[in-house]
Amino acid sequence: IFQFLKQLGIHPDWQFVDVYGMEPELLSMVPRPVCAVLLLFPITEKYETFRTEEEERIKAKGQDVKSSVYFMKQTINNACGTIGLIHAIANNRDKMNFETNSSLKKFLEDSLSMTPEERAKYLETYEAIRVTHESSAHEGQTEAPSIDEKVDLHFIALVNVGGHLYELDGRKPFPINHGETSDDSFLEDAIEVCKKFMERDPEELRFNAIALSAA
Repeated sequence: IFQFLKQLGIHPDWQFVDVYGMEPELLSMVPRPVCAVLLLFPITEKYETFRTEEEERIKAKGQDVKSSVYFMKQTINNACGTIGLIHAIANNRDKMNFETNSSLKKFLEDSLSMTPEERAKYLETYEAIRVTHESSAHEGQTEAPSIDEKVDLHFIALVNVGGHLYELDGRKPFPINHGETSDDSFLEDAIEVCKKFMERDPEELRFNAIALSAA
C-alpha cells in the first residue's frame, strides 16, 4: 500500500498500519491520530443477506448523510482495494499533502462535483490510477490491491466526516451512517463496526483491518 500511495503522489506523513487485534492493548499500539480504517472481509451468503436487509431498512427509515461525504460506486470488478483507498483519502483530503502532479489529487479535484455513479465511470477511464493499481498488484509489493484478485474478499473504508462515522462501500447504493464519533474515539468506534461484521460470520477467519495513521 505504501508503494501505491507513493505512486499516487501522496507525501508519507500518513501511513497504513496493520491493526493486530481488536483488544484495547493492541489498539493502543496503533499510532494516532487515525483518520480512516480499511476492513477486508469475505463476502458470504450471511453477509449478502444482511446487506439486502440493511439496504431495505435504510430506504424505509432514511438516514442522515452529510453532503460533504465523498462516495463512489464500484463498477470495476476487482478494484475494491483501490476504491477503499480513494474513499479513505478523499474524505481526509484536507489532512493530506499531495505532490503537485499527484494523479489522485487531480482525480479528486475533477470528481468532487460528480455523482457516485459518475465518479465510478471516471475511474474506469482514468489511466493513471488504474495503471498504478494494476502495476502494484502485479509487483506484489503491496498487500491491498493484489488481494482484490480474490473476488470473494472485499474492502470497505470507515471514515469520520463531520463527527459521524461512515461506512463507504462501492457495492452499496449509499454510505452507511454508523452514528457519532470524534477524532479521539474514531479508531475504537470504527473497530466496533468491524466487530459487527465479524459477529455476523463467526465461523469466518478472513478479516483484516488496516488503519490510516499519522506517520
